[in-house]
Formats: sequence, structure tokens, C-alpha cells
Amino acid sequence: MKRFTRVTIKMLCLGIIGATSSLSMAQTKENEKLIPFGDFNSWMVRIIDESFVIGGNTKTLYEVAPLDTIIGDKPYISSTVSPWRTSNVMAKVSGITKCSISVFPEKRDYGYCVRVETLMEKCKVLGIVNITVLVPGTIYLGQMHEPIKDTKNPQSKLNAGIPFTETPKAVVFDYKMETPGTDHRIKATGFSKIVNVPGRDSAEVYIILQKRWEDEKGNVYAKRIGTAIERLSENTPDWKNDHRLNVLYGDPANQPGSKSYMQLIPKEQSLYCINSKGKSVPVEEIGWGDTNDKPTHLFLRVSSSYGEAYIGTVGNKLWVDNVRLAY
Repeated sequence: MKRFTRVTIKMLCLGIIGATSSLSMAQTKENEKLIPFGDFNSWMVRIIDESFVIGGNTKTLYEVAPLDTIIGDKPYISSTVSPWRTSNVMAKVSGITKCSISVFPEKRDYGYCVRVETLMEKCKVLGIVNITVLVPGTIYLGQMHEPIKDTKNPQSKLNAGIPFTETPKAVVFDYKMETPGTDHRIKATGFSKIVNVPGRDSAEVYIILQKRWEDEKGNVYAKRIGTAIERLSENTPDWKNDHRLNVLYGDPANQPGSKSYMQLIPKEQSLYCINSKGKSVPVEEIGWGDTNDKPTHLFLRVSSSYGEAYIGTVGNKLWVDNVRLAY
């Protein structure tokens, strides 16, 4: 009875609101459609007790989904209604349950927004496991394969993207940013030595449209149809509302707004999906789409750090709200 009382009090203090979003894109302003649950006013709460050998703390994980409370170390793949998943995950390594929390709901005006934050997660049990991992806070469209059992090949833990056949002109959202502004990053993968990485960290908003297909062996390939990527590295204490990020179709090279990091995804860093055989496989990008190609999938990711997994600057924080597509 005490646990249910604690959960009830926590939800009342948080003041989480239930929303009525659906998988059909809700119309907002003229020629704009809100991505379902992209107003971040609806959150699911997961209450998980970590293993006794690492302290047995009770952790609260948040997901962008219909209002609900899940108690216990039950794997969570995704909502059947909301297309969003977060980097808040439950891991089980050597029989030890550990939670990682880097995405949070935060009050904004009369509703809520989402905060993603780069943090260090530590798990130490003498003689069993000693892990220190840098975790960028991330929300994305897709699914997560829980529980996480290791830090190898992080992209394979995701089912990245959702079915999507439209061709929006831009992604529009509200944001603000907080960063330490240091000129070095940290790489901490869990089992290897922590090292410094040169260069300033940036938050990143990453959107790609792909045309995917599968061969008879279950391999999945894709053409890149559209690209919209922005890196944010400056402190922005006040909200920037209605920020517009244009989608570039075809090869973005030599197009206005093109950036060097808009190239095709290298094979070794491919996104993963579930093929028709139910197997997790890489999505190999093999070229750019042309004017006759239409997308089959949309992948959108908002992260407090950019680039490879487990690299970033602790203290990077990005707030985002009202994510929608403009046509």
C-alpha cells in the first residue's frame, strides 16, 4: 500500500496532464500538423526498483505516451498509440537491474515540454560489474528493445523510425538551450577507459525521410529522400518559438542550408529496424532519392548531444515543445 501511495503523491506533485492525441497528425496552424503527442502534455510514469546490490533505489522513468503508471521492472518497447520513445531505459546486466534517466517532463505555461540532458550513469558492484556510461538525453520516433543487456552496437537496440509517406516542407518546434560551452567532450562507453574528445558539444535535431525496401534475404536498404539536421551549441535562455528547420530533398549538397553532416549514414553507423522475419537488421542507405521517389519512413531524433553514442558534454540541456510538420 505504501508504494501506491508514493506513486500517487509523485504524480500529483508532477501534475501530469493526459492528452487526447492520436496517430493521425493533428492540425495546428494553417499548413502545420502536430506530430502525435508532440505537445508533450501527456506522460506515462514507470516506477522501477533497482537491484539491492546497487542500493535498491526506486527510480521514476518518463515516456511520451498516454497517462499511465507502470510499476515493476517490466520491459517497455513503445506505446501502441504514441510514436515517441525516449532514452529512459531499464538495463539488466549480470542479473542487476539498473535504470538510466535522461529525459524529463517540465512545466511550461499551462502545459508541459520535454527536457533532454546529457548525464553520466554509474553502476558499480565489486567483483561483478563496474560501468560508467555517458548518456545523452534523447527522444525519437520508434521503439526500444528492453531490457538493455550491454552497451555494444547501440543502434541495434532501436527500431528506428515510423511508417510515413508524406513530404513536409519543414519541421517546426519551440526550444531553449543550456550548455557549459566547454571545448571538449567525454567518451564513456561503459567498460573501456573514459577519454576526452576534442571539440564543442551540440544538441541536435535530426530528421530524415527514407524510402526503405527489403530483399529476399531480409536485408533492408534505403534511399535518403529528405534531410533536416540542426546542431545547437549556444546558450538560449529564452524560448525560441516557431523555429523552422527546412527539409532538403534529394542530395542536399549545394542546396541552401546544406551542412557537411547531412551526408548518408555510414554503413557501420546504420539505423536498425525489424524486418519481415521479425529480426533486427541495419537499414543500409545506398543513395539519394530523386523526384520520383516517395518516402516510406520518417525518423526524427532530438538529443542533448550529437554524433556517436556515449560521447558528449555533461550538463548539456535542451528543452523542446510543440513539434510539428509544415506543408
